[in-house]
Amino acid sequence: METGDATKAEHLCVLVHGLWGKPLHLNHLKDTLLEHHSDGRLYVLVPHSNAEYLTYDGIELGAERITNEIEQKVEELEKSGAKLGRISIVGYSLGGLIARYAVGLLYKNGLFDKLQPTNFTTFATPHLGVRSPTIGYGGNIWNTLGAKTLSTSGAQMFLADSFRDTGKPLLSVLAEPSSIFLQGLRMFKNKSIYANTINDRSVPFYTAGISRVDPFVDLDAIDLHYQSGQEPEKQVILEPSKPVTPRQSAEATRSLYERISAASSSVPFYAAITLLLPIGATFFLLNSGVQTYRSAQRVRMHEEGQSGFKIDRYRMPLLENAQAMQDRMYRSLSEQKEQYLPTPPPEPSSDPASSSSSTVMTEGKELAREESKKEGSPFPILALTPEQFAMIDNLNDVGLTKYPVHIKNVRHTHAAIVVRTARESFWEGKLVSAHWASNFEL
Repeated sequence: METGDATKAEHLCVLVHGLWGKPLHLNHLKDTLLEHHSDGRLYVLVPHSNAEYLTYDGIELGAERITNEIEQKVEELEKSGAKLGRISIVGYSLGGLIARYAVGLLYKNGLFDKLQPTNFTTFATPHLGVRSPTIGYGGNIWNTLGAKTLSTSGAQMFLADSFRDTGKPLLSVLAEPSSIFLQGLRMFKNKSIYANTINDRSVPFYTAGISRVDPFVDLDAIDLHYQSGQEPEKQVILEPSKPVTPRQSAEATRSLYERISAASSSVPFYAAITLLLPIGATFFLLNSGVQTYRSAQRVRMHEEGQSGFKIDRYRMPLLENAQAMQDRMYRSLSEQKEQYLPTPPPEPSSDPASSSSSTVMTEGKELAREESKKEGSPFPILALTPEQFAMIDNLNDVGLTKYPVHIKNVRHTHAAIVVRTARESFWEGKLVSAHWASNFEL
């Protein structure tokens, strides 16, 4: 799906949809962008080669598909007389990770030598994966189950894969400073991310916002700071440099009526979840098994060169000169037992028989203190893995502008942030799209 005047195009913008997605999910983003830049110089491409269940096949394969589609479109536009000079790439949800991989391929293939990388944006993208940052069996069960129910993409998003010969999860490789992916990303003039603060059950704030903390867990404990220039009744974008500050004695400021109302408003929702979850989970697991099998077949055919294009073009070395040094650092890190970070650090056990557990907790406390110093935040550090903390450091060094998005009037903000469907209740998402389009450099 594409929109624009092929003969007048000077700037190609690529929009990449998410898991189970299809091009029409990004219609509102596309339409809003073209309304803001309507002089014909902008050409919008929404790749269709990785739609719906094809997104099960993994970030790598999906990126190779859309990179091939982008390169074909550039060639087609140039043959039509277009004088392309710029390229921008936008990803929604899983599409943001696919977009980051595609950036590395396009960079390595030399496209950025003739097209200036201008805007790179993600909306509600799990940059740190979707691994649950919790301690205990509940979190581990969810992480294990989730990694096995979405084929290759699931393993990659839950950091349960070992990518090629690196011995690392793909998301770690995507964030390596020496990788083609980060080198390509650095070339973009403007880099921004939009992250939901609440009610995004697919991609929580910490992973979409690339953060060690989630200050939005208790809204009664914080004061929100909206970015200036928004109408009071249409405030949705928080100030990137200081989105929140802690509030003193927050609970005491709420009336009894407010607390009862807040609790009771959630009762119908959770009652429905309790009733429907077993039915939905059964269907999901059955369908997941079928789709995982089909995905494995597609991946095998792709590797055997039966995808309609040569994959050799996209199988270049991923890491540059610092590969050996990075491998040594990673091996050193991996030798430590992977533990979740205590949040907040628990008190040491008084049971002499639990010395091993006590040692682990002590190490966790030390890591918590180290990460707290890096963050410089009054909020507790989440129980992320060392790989995730490394991703945060590396991605933050790229120079991203982070926009926390506070959508309050719907429960499913993951769909609302890009107005995935034309619902009147998603009006706050339209404000997000307008903000992005107005900051889009043509």
